[in-house]
Amino acid sequence: MAMSKLSLNNQILLGAVTGALTGFWLAQLGQESAISQNGLYVAKLAGTLFTDLLKMVLIPLVFTSIVVGVANLRAHQQMNRVWQVTLIFFMATMALAVMLGLAAANLFQPGRELPIAMFQDAMQNFQATQMSLPEFFAHFLHSLFQNPVAALAQGNVLAVVIFALLLGIALVVGGERYRNILTLMQEFLELILMLVGWIMRLAPLGIMALVLQLVATQDTGLLAVMIKFVVVVLSTTLLHGVVVLPLILYLMTGVTPYKFWQGAREALITAMATSSSAATLPVTLRCAEQHLHVKRDVAGFVIPLGATVNMDGTALYEAVAALFVANLVGVELTVLQQMIVFVTAMLAAMGAPGIPSAGMVTMVMVLQSVGLPAEAIAVLLPIDRILDTVRTMVNVEGDLVGSLVVQHWIRRG
Repeated sequence: MAMSKLSLNNQILLGAVTGALTGFWLAQLGQESAISQNGLYVAKLAGTLFTDLLKMVLIPLVFTSIVVGVANLRAHQQMNRVWQVTLIFFMATMALAVMLGLAAANLFQPGRELPIAMFQDAMQNFQATQMSLPEFFAHFLHSLFQNPVAALAQGNVLAVVIFALLLGIALVVGGERYRNILTLMQEFLELILMLVGWIMRLAPLGIMALVLQLVATQDTGLLAVMIKFVVVVLSTTLLHGVVVLPLILYLMTGVTPYKFWQGAREALITAMATSSSAATLPVTLRCAEQHLHVKRDVAGFVIPLGATVNMDGTALYEAVAALFVANLVGVELTVLQQMIVFVTAMLAAMGAPGIPSAGMVTMVMVLQSVGLPAEAIAVLLPIDRILDTVRTMVNVEGDLVGSLVVQHWIRRG
């Protein structure tokens, strides 16, 4: 009875805290304990169920929200302004994040005091998939335009976004002739949002299970060894998320940080628990429309696009990680090389899929761009999961802030 009186927002927060405390308790019992093994098994089942439910509605939600959003925005002659403000905001905030990360890495020099010999075995046993910048760019372009049926079936969010954008524009150009199709899309979107509402009733339990797994299975020994790198990444990412983005939001729209945190809390906690901006997207859209009062047309365009290309936390992490690896192997990066890291970290973050630890896939390109060994990624893999929680929160926060900024500027236009 008491639980039902709590708002969903507070239930999710309570679930996250309970999961963290229970996970810490299971970690103290040890991996061999029967209680730990059974607890982690149940948590894995519940967490996977919740994540799978979110992924189930992800592609239909992205497709319908962008088609409807683009069609309605173009009908009101606002599409050009939305495009411009959205892309400028995404590029500017990602650039700020990377500069912040590079500044912190140069100031604190994480990795300089660690002997590379202690990581030699892990690096020898790790095979990195090599990809040069031209190859990455060609692969990225190829991923934009695919068979829409295959993209929908395979869950390729970026290709779905592009097809939905083009279809939305075509519906406007076609005018009244295709009014029935647009009406069908709007009704389908309403149905998907109803499903999201049902799934969110399970969110407190799902998030509790995911956080429990994260805390209980973390390698604390390695975290202690690499504590300086972990602290630099987490503190810099939080500085961007807690100070820089809220400050931009307040200066541009007048929305206070407190009001923003209240409205965004569901999405941020879900992002932390799932470490996936794509899986969190249904919750992010719900928060933008219902709690932050962003118009559905604007939110339906900005947030799915942001979930695929706007990755402030990932860009910042990849920049700091590149300098960490350079310090670890004893290479001094010049100003020009750091500028190359700046550009490639932004490109790699934009190309990273919104799934757990996706930044590690594109990290190879950032290291290769300045001649660092791709095998050094093996050093980062064991601690990446805990860092991924925070950077995903900041990625999702950037999308929510972006939707508010875009709405404010088109109203002024």
